[in-house]
Amino acid sequence: MDIETFLEEKAPLIDKAIEKYIPRKFTKDALLFKVNPPKYGYNLETLNKAIAEPIWDMLDRGGKRWRPVLFMLICEALGKKAEDFLDFAIIPEVIHNGTLVIDDLEDSSEIRRGKPCTYKIFGIDIAVNAGNTMYYLPLLPFMEQRDKLSTNKLRELYEIYVQEMINLSMGQAMDIAWHRGLANADDINEEDYLQMCAYKTGTLARMAAKLAAVLADADKELVEKLGCFTESVGVAFQMQDDVLDLTGKEFAKNKGGIGQDITEGKRSLMIIYALKKATQKDRTRLLKILNMHTSDQKLRDEAIAILQKYGAMEYVKNKAAKIVEDNWREVAKLLPATEGKEKLKAFAEFLIKRNI
Repeated sequence: MDIETFLEEKAPLIDKAIEKYIPRKFTKDALLFKVNPPKYGYNLETLNKAIAEPIWDMLDRGGKRWRPVLFMLICEALGKKAEDFLDFAIIPEVIHNGTLVIDDLEDSSEIRRGKPCTYKIFGIDIAVNAGNTMYYLPLLPFMEQRDKLSTNKLRELYEIYVQEMINLSMGQAMDIAWHRGLANADDINEEDYLQMCAYKTGTLARMAAKLAAVLADADKELVEKLGCFTESVGVAFQMQDDVLDLTGKEFAKNKGGIGQDITEGKRSLMIIYALKKATQKDRTRLLKILNMHTSDQKLRDEAIAILQKYGAMEYVKNKAAKIVEDNWREVAKLLPATEGKEKLKAFAEFLIKRNI
C-alpha cells in the first residue's frame, strides 16, 4: 500500500466530514444551531469572521490528516466499515489543529505550514478563542448522534475525550517549562521526555484509536492495547518530527528554516542524549546555544553539528522504531489476521520513517 497516496485520497473525505460540523461559512441551517439553537438571534458575520475564517485558514494549510486515517484503519482492522464512523474521525484532527493555533502563540512562532501563524493574521484574541473552540466543536457528532449510541458507549467516548484532553495539557505544560528553562530543564532524562511525548503527541493518536475501538465494539483489553500501540506511534511521530526539524530541508521550509527547535531551546530526546554523552566542553556549548533562543543559522548549525557528533539522530530513530515494534507485538496478538491489520502496521511504519 502506498501510504502517501492513501493519505491524499482520504483527505477530501475527512475535510468534507469536518465541513458538516464546522462549515466554512455559518448559515442559520448550520448543524451547530440545530443541536444548540441560540436563544435570541444569529449574528452570522461575527461567527464567520471570528470562528469559521481562522479555523479554515488553518485547516486549509494542509497537514497529513493521519489521525483520522489512523481512526479509520482501526475500524477496518476491527472488521467495521470505516465510512460508517467517519464523522467521529474528525475529533482528534480538529483538536490537533486547534493545538497548533495555540502552540504558535505560546512559542511566539512566525510561520506555520508556510504561512504566517494564525495570531499574526487574525490577532491574538481571535486566535486564542478560535484555537480553544476547536477543542469543542468536533464533539458535535456525539451530540448529533446521541440517539444512535447507547448511554454506556456515549459515556465511554466522553470519558476518553476528557482523559486525553487533560493529558494534552500536561504534555504542553512540560514542554513549555523545559524550553523556557524552568524545572531543572538541563537535568531532564529520557523517561521525562517520553512521558511528555506520550502526553502531548501520543494522546491524540491514542484518542483516535480508543474512540474507534469503542465505536467498533472492541472489548476493554483491546481498547487499551490499541491505545498503547497508537500512543507509541504518536510518540515516535514526535521523535521523527524532532529529527526532521534539524535535518529535513523540505520539512523545515514550512516552519521557517532548519533548527527551529534550537531557537525554542527545546529539550528533545536528541538534546537529552547528546548532553549525556558529550564532553564537558560540548555540553556547555550546546546548553549555551539552547539558552540563547537564537535565530542565527550559524549558531543553530553549530548545535546540530554537536548532536551529529554524538550520533543523537540515529539513536532517536532507532528508539522510535523499537517503541512502536514492542507495542505492535502486544496488539497484534489480539487482532484477526486481515488486510486491515496489515494496513495498520504499514501505516505505523510509514509515520516513523517519513521524510516530511
